[in-house]
Amino acid sequence: MITMTLGEIADIVGGTLTGGAQADTPVYSSVEFDSRSLTPGGLFLALPGARVDGHEFAAAAIEKGAVAVLAAREVDAPAIVVPSVVVEDSNADIYVHDPNGHGAAVVAALSKLARNVVDVCVAGFQLNVVALTGSAGKTSTKDFIATILSQDGPTVAPPGSFNNELGLPHTVLRCTADTKYLVAEMSARGIGHIKHLTEIAPPKIAAVLNVGSAHLGEFGSRDNIAQAKGEIIEALPAANAGGVAVLNADDPFVAQMASRTQARVVWFSTNAPTKAPANGSPVHNPDYWASDISLDAVARASFTLNTKDGSWPVTLQVFGQHQVANALAAAAIAVEAGVAPDVVVAGLESHSATSAHRMDVQTRADGVTVINDSYNANPDSMRAGIAALAYTVSGRPDSTGWAVLGQMGELGEDATQAHAELGSELAKYNVSQLITVGENPNCAALAQSAADLGVQTSVVPDVESAVELLGRRIKRDDVVLVKASNADRLWRVAEALHNMAPNLSQSQNPSQSQNQSTTSSSANGDSRRNVEGQ
Repeated sequence: MITMTLGEIADIVGGTLTGGAQADTPVYSSVEFDSRSLTPGGLFLALPGARVDGHEFAAAAIEKGAVAVLAAREVDAPAIVVPSVVVEDSNADIYVHDPNGHGAAVVAALSKLARNVVDVCVAGFQLNVVALTGSAGKTSTKDFIATILSQDGPTVAPPGSFNNELGLPHTVLRCTADTKYLVAEMSARGIGHIKHLTEIAPPKIAAVLNVGSAHLGEFGSRDNIAQAKGEIIEALPAANAGGVAVLNADDPFVAQMASRTQARVVWFSTNAPTKAPANGSPVHNPDYWASDISLDAVARASFTLNTKDGSWPVTLQVFGQHQVANALAAAAIAVEAGVAPDVVVAGLESHSATSAHRMDVQTRADGVTVINDSYNANPDSMRAGIAALAYTVSGRPDSTGWAVLGQMGELGEDATQAHAELGSELAKYNVSQLITVGENPNCAALAQSAADLGVQTSVVPDVESAVELLGRRIKRDDVVLVKASNADRLWRVAEALHNMAPNLSQSQNPSQSQNQSTTSSSANGDSRRNVEGQ
């Protein structure tokens, strides 16, 4: 963080110095809510949680080197105390265990401090703020952008998915006088959330990747999701002030957002420019588009990056054809920020997965390939993961593709139907083996649908059972996709497979198993399903 005194911070956040805190004491290190991450000269955020309250760790934070605590009540340490805040009708996890408004007060103060840092760095040190949102692919695209921009100057980007009321300002406070780029990933659980985040870190360039059905249960409709996502480009400055909106021409919900911004609009697409159709429907010819897309044996894409100023071949090191759209969005943001195209291409080609459990593809000594995409899941990303699994298997004639799937969270009343529809995706791509992990209506709907469509389906209650089953049945060169929402913690399946002794035998029949039963489909007496209960 840029160096400030405790007195300056207190003035910015509207707090009072207590516990012997001195106004002229400098804060010159990081601002942390985890005391284990503190370094000398830092500031500790006292946040209440499900099991512990950060206020109780104030003294320990000072012993770790913090110069003070940002708190909502007096503590036994030097502190900046801010008044409590009441947050009504919030669905944020950080407020669940906050009956007194202490956490809300600290987060509000953190936001004020972060906005001040942005203003100082933009005005005094020429910081460039770029932002992005979307229903799927935000974190992967954010990582692409960070890799590219870091080749042009010092860049701050959030680790993982630090993209909410706490994660965004925490990331902002990592900016210093040397930072050239801040990459702000912005998420929403309702209308108005992204608007709030843009008030903390106002972007000059912003992208909307897509509008899917993630968080449909919280929003109620895709129209509402689009309304929320579009708030990011409403926050942009006008075109004559340098504002640039980067929009996905292939997504009709995103395409309709162009009228919501005064910024200059540029388009990206995985399709080449086309003439307007005879029916007069609008066509947004892209400024950045991909052609000649191909995939290697493990679904890493190569393509030609086209702009109105030239074309460049690109070979990605990350996995899945859906990464092409992510790479295009990142390229568009970087070029519009002033990065030379050859630097952009070098960044795209050097980039590897940096956020944990997102399309992390590893191959064991026995040729078993594990696609670990277990951090998050929604219908769009599930389809992309299944497609990547199918493509990887297609290049291995004697291998079996395994989809190890858990629940997709936050889909609301349509959740059961959305899970059932994944059965059709598995059948369409000829995925031969499905393991559903968890005893709940959503996994049951997925298992039933897939089995009815001829997918060999195993139902297991937990991660340990899934690992045991895979250990018995996978063979050389098989491909395993592990995917679910993060709450299911299915990444433990992927880690167990990596740590498992490789199977160096030549083959094993995946249909051979114990406790297998065959029953008639409830939907059609002529169709059969094989469901293995573990």
